[in-house]
Amino acid sequence: MHNTTRLNSFRKAVKAREFLVTAEVAPPKGGDPSHMLQMAQALKGRVHAVNITDGSRAVVRMSSFASSVILSQQGIEPICQVACRDRNRIGLEADLLGAHALGIHNILALTGDPVKAGDRTDAKSVFDLESVRLLQLIGKMNQGLDCDDKPLTDGATDLFVGAAVDPQCKSWSGLQSRFERKLAAGAQFFQSQLITDFDRLEKFMTQIAGGCNKPVLAGIFLLKSAKNAQFINRCVPGVNIPEHIIDRLAQAKEPLAEGVKIAAEQVQIARQLCDGVHMMAVKREDLIPQILDLAGIPPVVSYSLPSQVVSSLR
Repeated sequence: MHNTTRLNSFRKAVKAREFLVTAEVAPPKGGDPSHMLQMAQALKGRVHAVNITDGSRAVVRMSSFASSVILSQQGIEPICQVACRDRNRIGLEADLLGAHALGIHNILALTGDPVKAGDRTDAKSVFDLESVRLLQLIGKMNQGLDCDDKPLTDGATDLFVGAAVDPQCKSWSGLQSRFERKLAAGAQFFQSQLITDFDRLEKFMTQIAGGCNKPVLAGIFLLKSAKNAQFINRCVPGVNIPEHIIDRLAQAKEPLAEGVKIAAEQVQIARQLCDGVHMMAVKREDLIPQILDLAGIPPVVSYSLPSQVVSSLR
């Protein structure tokens, strides 16, 4: 393998305290990554990094590690999501070592959706670790140790790891405890689940996240129609899209355009409350630049990269 040049504009943007913009793209459900690449290419220059999901909702898709390498080969900086559901600690360590070697340094540590949420309900769950212990494991690997504190004889990793947070969690004490544990375990940034209650986000930012010195990115979701919003309320735990938003979508002549406006308004609100936004526009990632334009978010300054980043294996 040729030497790799590290993609690190996201890490630089975090350290420079820029208003951060990330977006989520799903890996392909098959062997052809062209649609994923098309969606990710539309985000170039508008986001600091692109999140690649890892078996989201327990549905089979291409490996997040492989998908992240494919993006990095095109000069698109990935944040590789890593879920604990499908791998034991041996598999997790192996994949993380490989990610480092291939120039994939941004990791989002997740517990993972339960198998029953997906379409393979007879599959076996692993959950050898959960997100806090995965954060702790990555911290050890960055210090040159494996999970049993034995030396990684061929070198430490350099992984920039973040965690998920849900400011709309019903248990305030549970939210605070979990956030503090992730912070103590080494999370360098936080991306939230989709936000609909911005009063709750403000309370979270002032009472829990205030002073933590790590950026929190609010999850902003593009709603395509009233039916889409009702489906999310029904099927996504912990989410309650307000009736007035559903009514706006139902009454709009062009529901998708109205959804773009709503998302832009939410980006503007989030900009006043936290350190960035994490954009989710399932199958319409190409509309994210339009949302950001409407919200007055300029192109990112630290995104462009001089050359192809990850060399191919030979």
